Amino acid sequence: MEAGATEAANGGIESSSADPSTSGAGSRLSVHRIAGGGKAADIILWKHGRVTIGVIFGATMAWWLFEKSGLSFLTVCSDVLLILIVVQFIRIKIAGLLNKQPRPLPELVLSEEMVSNAAASFRVKVNNMLMIAHDITLGKDFRLFFQVVLLLWLLSVIGNFCSSITLAYIGTIVLVTVPALYNKNQEQVDRYAGMVHRNISRHYKIVDENVISRLPRSFIRDKDD
Repeated sequence: MEAGATEAANGGIESSSADPSTSGAGSRLSVHRIAGGGKAADIILWKHGRVTIGVIFGATMAWWLFEKSGLSFLTVCSDVLLILIVVQFIRIKIAGLLNKQPRPLPELVLSEEMVSNAAASFRVKVNNMLMIAHDITLGKDFRLFFQVVLLLWLLSVIGNFCSSITLAYIGTIVLVTVPALYNKNQEQVDRYAGMVHRNISRHYKIVDENVISRLPRSFIRDKDD
C-alpha cells in the first residue's frame, strides 16, 4: 500500500523503459520527453536560449500591448494584418516599377493528412472530456468531482483579480520557467511532492471515511456502478 502511494506520488514520472538522457538509474522519464520532445520541448527547457528569450520578450510585449493600451484582441489582429497586406502590396508595386522580381511568398497549405490527424486527436480529447464530465455529473468519482469544483472555484477567484490576457501571459512565463527549474531539481521536487501527496491522501481518506460512508446507500450504489 505504501509502495503504491509512493509510486503515485512521483506524478507518473517513473517508467520501466530506460532513457539515456535521464539521471540516476535510468528509470525516470526525462522532462524533455514529458514535454513532448521536438523543438517545443527544446524551447521550454532553454536548449535554444535565444528563442526562449524571444518568446518571453514577445509575450511581454503582447501583454503590454493588450493590457496597457486597452486595445482589444480583434483590433490588434486586424491592424497587424492590415499593415502586413499594405506593406506586401507596396513592395510588389515597387518591385514592378524597378523591373525586379519580388520574392515569392511561401505557400501555406494544410495537407489532408495533417487535418485528419488533428481532427482525430481533437475527437479523442473531446470524448475523454465528455466521459469525465459524465462521471462527474453522475457522482461516480467523488475525488475528481472535488478537484474540478476546487479548480473552477480557484479560476473564478483568480478571474476577479486578473484579466484573461494577464492569465495567458502568466501561463506563458510559467511554461518556459517551471519545467526548466524542475529539470534541474527533479529529485528534490519529486521527494517533496511525494510527501505532499501522502499528506493529501491521508486527509482525503479521513474525508472519505467521515463523509462518503455517511451518504445514502442509493447514492453510494450509483457511485459504485
